[in-house]
Formats: sequence, structure tokens, C-alpha cells
Amino acid sequence: MSYDDAISALSNHALKFVKNDYVIGLGSGRAATILVKSLAKLIKLKNYSIKGVPTSLQIKLIAEKQGIPLVEIDQVNHIDVVFDGADQIDSQKYVIKGGGGALLRENILFGLAKKIVVMADKTKFVKNFTRTVPVEIHPLARNSVIESIKKLGGKTQLRSLDRGYPFFTENGNIILDCDFGIIKNPKVLTQKIKQTTGVLESGIFLKKPDVIYKAKINGKFDIL
Repeated sequence: MSYDDAISALSNHALKFVKNDYVIGLGSGRAATILVKSLAKLIKLKNYSIKGVPTSLQIKLIAEKQGIPLVEIDQVNHIDVVFDGADQIDSQKYVIKGGGGALLRENILFGLAKKIVVMADKTKFVKNFTRTVPVEIHPLARNSVIESIKKLGGKTQLRSLDRGYPFFTENGNIILDCDFGIIKNPKVLTQKIKQTTGVLESGIFLKKPDVIYKAKINGKFDIL
């Protein structure tokens, strides 16, 4: 079952939010990859002057290959629009991100963005969050954060690579994937997580998207 046709269609539709001289945040993952390729075509077609801000090396390499001019996050003071995917979206329109490990950079872009556009297939939409919450932490705080997460009712799993080595983010940190079961109050939970010493970012983003695209299996999409 593939949603790629719908994601391609909605990516082209989402480009209506792009104007000349914009600074654009480029999220990570499948949906963002498809959008970046569509964005490159738009830039060439309209001869736009655009600056892209990548959230990960993965999307940076794709954007470079497409010829999109790039700058780093610390070189801009705002993002006109950020395009990104989501691992899960609840009925309150909060999102969980970080499945690819770029949650810290993605949340920084969300914070800088004037407009946030999230793109996801319909399987990512739920009433309440049910998946694990990625939490980026400093390696020195691993044991203390694990204990703190337990007190919040969560079970933790250190994210590892296939061969058993710990997964390190591009920021040199590690990720705990935290199972809280069904999450009915994501705002309160993530506030408590982020108050924990050693935690750098929670995968529950408190700044909600302005526009959400839901890809459907028939190649169509809804706009929320």
C-alpha cells in the first residue's frame, strides 16, 4: 500500500505557500524528500531566489543534488515556511516527530517558522498518541533520565543501530524511545519530560502546524 502518488500531489499543492526570496525549512523523511524535489522544479520554473534550511544530513544531500541553495539554522533569524512530515498526529493536532532522529533541529525550525506545513499519510492520524515518544538526551544523563521517565509512567528503550551500537544524533546525543501507552494530555507530558535535567528535546511538538495534509491511498489528499 503506497501513498506516494498522494504525497506527490499534495507536495505540489503545498508549494503555493512558497514565494520568491523565502527562507524555507526542509524537514526530513519521505514526504519532505518528495517535496524537496518538487520545490527544486518550482525554483527553476519561476527563477525564485530561495534559501533552504535542512534539518538533517539526509535532506541536505537531497537538496544539494537538486540544486537548492542552503544555509544553516544559525544563519537565519526566521523561517517563512517549514515543510515536514510526522510520525503521528493526534486529534488536537499535536505531532510526534523524531523517528529519523532529527527532532531537535526540526523543533528549532518549528519555533522559528511563520508557517508550519505538515504532510503525512492517513495511517499517521490517531485520536490519541499511541506510539513511542523519541526523547533526545545528553549521553551523560542516560541513567538519570531513564529513572525520571519511569516516574512519569514511561518505559524506555535506548535507540540502537542494527548491529547493536547506540544511535547518535547529528548533534552527538542519544535517543530514548519512551512508551507511555495512550497519551491523552501530550502538552502536560512533554512539559514534564523537558523539565528533566539532561533532556534536550521531546518528540511531542507543542507548536502546532498551521496546515496539515493527509495523504489517502487513492492518490488524493485532505487539507486540515
